[in-house]
Amino acid sequence: MSAIVAENIVAGMGVLTAAVMGWRMIASRRAATMSVARGDSVRAVPPSADVLSRMIETLDLVPAAVLVLDAGGRILHAGPGAWELFGDSLGAIMRHPAPLSAVLELRDGERVEVDMMLDVPIRRAVRGQFRRISIGAGQSVVLATLQDGSERDALERMRTDFVAYASHELRTPLAALTGFIETLRGPAADDPQAQQRFLGVMAGQAARMQRLLDRLLMLSRVQMIEHRKPRGTVSPAAIVSRVRDEAAPLLDGGPATLNVDLPAGLPDFAGDADQVVQVLLNLIENAIKYGSDERDRAVTIGLRVRQTVPAALMGVVGAGKIQGAAPGGGVRQGIAFTVTDNGPGIEARHLPRLTERFYRVEGNSPRRTGTGLGLAIVKHIIDRHEGRLTVDSTVGKGTAFTVWFPFGDGVSPKRHETVMDTSFPQPADPG
Repeated sequence: MSAIVAENIVAGMGVLTAAVMGWRMIASRRAATMSVARGDSVRAVPPSADVLSRMIETLDLVPAAVLVLDAGGRILHAGPGAWELFGDSLGAIMRHPAPLSAVLELRDGERVEVDMMLDVPIRRAVRGQFRRISIGAGQSVVLATLQDGSERDALERMRTDFVAYASHELRTPLAALTGFIETLRGPAADDPQAQQRFLGVMAGQAARMQRLLDRLLMLSRVQMIEHRKPRGTVSPAAIVSRVRDEAAPLLDGGPATLNVDLPAGLPDFAGDADQVVQVLLNLIENAIKYGSDERDRAVTIGLRVRQTVPAALMGVVGAGKIQGAAPGGGVRQGIAFTVTDNGPGIEARHLPRLTERFYRVEGNSPRRTGTGLGLAIVKHIIDRHEGRLTVDSTVGKGTAFTVWFPFGDGVSPKRHETVMDTSFPQPADPG
């Protein structure tokens, strides 16, 4: 992949150079013609907008992320490759202090290369190459090519994090397995009852390690594509249908029941259907594990779907709330999925840390044996969709997790007649 990108950059710079030379010749010929026609030695006026527009038409053929900037760093034109790769992040890239200061210090004919790291709305590693050229008397532009190194950066972080997290979290189950193996080889070698008991515990520890590795790999995959904006559209009804089917094994024969509130005619929204389903399954799984208290009563889980705006989510008054690190406020509409339970609730001091990796809210329920990665995965998926996450919890009554996904470009909520709902569902009363 990096080789292909490098070839595109090289090819792009070649076309840029050719285009610049060609349009410099055009500008000089126009200047000479105008000077002869006027019969004096006065230099020609700066090239018209037509000259710049023709150059831009040529640059749009370059198979790379190409920008044309003015001498102050303002974007005059972004090629198709730049929009495809970076979209609305182009403005944030050029407002970054590193490329902005480099562009301002460039002189005609000079070239500079800048590496930058963007953290908002998501982490992105970008390398920019900038060259200032003169296109006429007293007029110059800066040609820029951008290269996205986010996947390479994510891969490096994934390797480091995986080793750190796996070595820390796998130490406990591995120590337990080692101890039981030594016991089975020694004191319990001739004790069938002890062997069966220990083998059961060992199987549980092995399953715990398998779940941990599966979640770590899932988290890594989500981070790898977090900077890519989803291209598909998602039907709320189809999502709910898949969630019901895939959650059935978690609910069958257990203490939890799932109640769905899905109005008819909700519009589609922009997103990755598989990831949206994963978010809801993670929340439902958490509700099953953490939704009961020490009395181990039956868990009632609600899944409510509404069309709403993020302002409605942020106006909640409750024990506490957290917000996803994605933009998208104002009156932008979208679809909100709310998963509620009638469990013991979560104390307010825990809410700001719920999406941290391996953070767990300890309790007395025997089912509270999660990996601590489920909500971290949820957060990264929501960030990729430019969505929001809010949590409202009341101790002794229950918890409500709401994930909001905005309507994307080309997805209009006007295709369906849906009443706007701005209320926030409160946790179910345990009764």
